[in-house]
Amino acid sequence: MPVVDCHLHCYDWPIQAPPSFVRFMDREMARAYGSFAAFVERHATGEAYEGVLDEAEVDYGVILAELAPITSAIGSNETVARLCAGHPRLIPFASLNPYLVENPARELERLVREQGFRGLKLYPTYSYFYPNDRMLYPVYAKAQELGIPVAWHTGTSAFPASRLKYGDPLHIDDVAVDFPGLVAIITHSGRPLWYDTAYTLARMRENVYMEIAGLPPRKLLEYFPDLERVSDKVLFGSDWPSVPTMKGNVEALRALPLGDAARARILGGNAVRLLGLA
Repeated sequence: MPVVDCHLHCYDWPIQAPPSFVRFMDREMARAYGSFAAFVERHATGEAYEGVLDEAEVDYGVILAELAPITSAIGSNETVARLCAGHPRLIPFASLNPYLVENPARELERLVREQGFRGLKLYPTYSYFYPNDRMLYPVYAKAQELGIPVAWHTGTSAFPASRLKYGDPLHIDDVAVDFPGLVAIITHSGRPLWYDTAYTLARMRENVYMEIAGLPPRKLLEYFPDLERVSDKVLFGSDWPSVPTMKGNVEALRALPLGDAARARILGGNAVRLLGLA
């Protein structure tokens, strides 16, 4: 079964970001890259991202756009499309900021039909909206029509301008009920305030999935003692480059005392099914 990392970030160059975010990323990347700018320059091509996958022995990577100028850097849809073009192992997920686009649903359709995006990532805690805000319902209706999944950042964020109240995954329940044909992905599984909520939604709602990016794999069974019970609803993600190594996350997950079938589903089987991968 292929291994699929459902959570990789990219950034525009020149960097567009609040100074507080740049300072934070400089500290995080000082040891491995020297600075945030050095990292972005080094990973400006699809070949560079495929090299990261190769080093970790990962077959596919989902590259996430990010449009949150008040909280974090910009990883534009154009940059994601450029990185993924000609690289079928790189799966492009668009992003939309409902405060910056006049007609987000129409823009989503354009991104999917004209540029080949395979999913949508939204950032409630970065851009200050609740997932069940009715202004987003046309976007969810369009995503359901197009047959693409929608993922939301949930839980905490270390970025100074983020607002945690928007990160409660319980707000995704309304979306899951009102759009039963929409695949709804709870990224970060509500870390750490709402682990129980994320688990319960994945267990109860047929169209809701947990994604474990940014969670130390060796602690997953502490956070979710019954993880194997919902292994058909869990997606692997590393949150690279926020984690030291993608390969370390894969190896730590393989070492968990889970059944072979459950481990295979989490590492890639579920993503292969949802994204229609080979």
